Amino acid sequence: MSEQKVAVVTGASSGIGAATARRLAAEGFEVVLTARRTERIEALAAETGGRAYTLDVTDRAAVDAFAAEVGRVDVLVNNAGGAIGAESVESGDPADWLAMYQVNVLGVLHMTQALLPALRASGDGTVLVLSSTAALAAYEGGGGYVAAKHAAHTIAATLRLELCGEPIRVIEIAPGMVKSEGFAVTRFRGDEEKAAAVYAGVAEPLTSEDVADTVAWTVTRPPHVNIDLLVVRPRAQAANHKVHRAL
Repeated sequence: MSEQKVAVVTGASSGIGAATARRLAAEGFEVVLTARRTERIEALAAETGGRAYTLDVTDRAAVDAFAAEVGRVDVLVNNAGGAIGAESVESGDPADWLAMYQVNVLGVLHMTQALLPALRASGDGTVLVLSSTAALAAYEGGGGYVAAKHAAHTIAATLRLELCGEPIRVIEIAPGMVKSEGFAVTRFRGDEEKAAAVYAGVAEPLTSEDVADTVAWTVTRPPHVNIDLLVVRPRAQAANHKVHRAL
């Protein structure tokens, strides 16, 4: 009997990360959950039979220490990320842009660099980057987040070229409108009314479980199959700027 495969999921304390951890556990993976909120990931690890590591992906020393301890890794799901603010490029706070760059871009870089040796050693590794449709098209009020997700998209595309011929797949999943726990509230700095307005009139935005379903599907394809880029939106959203709202 083959040894159980191990999947590392960043940002696993809520939303897409937590849903992905549950789904991969159901697919038979031992899931290693990482996030900054210790109580949440410990509870989820107990639920899924996985392991919990308190980790800030923007802290390279902490990431390296994690990589030295974690052991076998077959799949890395770079999920940790987020948006801050919806100001124009002209009025955006550079501190917000820096914070978004650190988690959405450098977080992916840190985790990928640190775990590539283990992924390579597995003989069938997968690096998955959860980007966004913001990685593929700009929209007003999203400059900082769009820039960060474009960079994450570029990391995935470049890494795929650089690892061609090695036993490592590089997958990118770009979700559109997802009504996930905390994302919009964080973006609007705790303003629940503004956060709710994002989804107003949209009958069925994507759920975290919908995105987790795509993650599970891509990482469980036969080893020779690489899903380079998967864009997933709700039916009501034809593009970043085109959403059907039944108001």
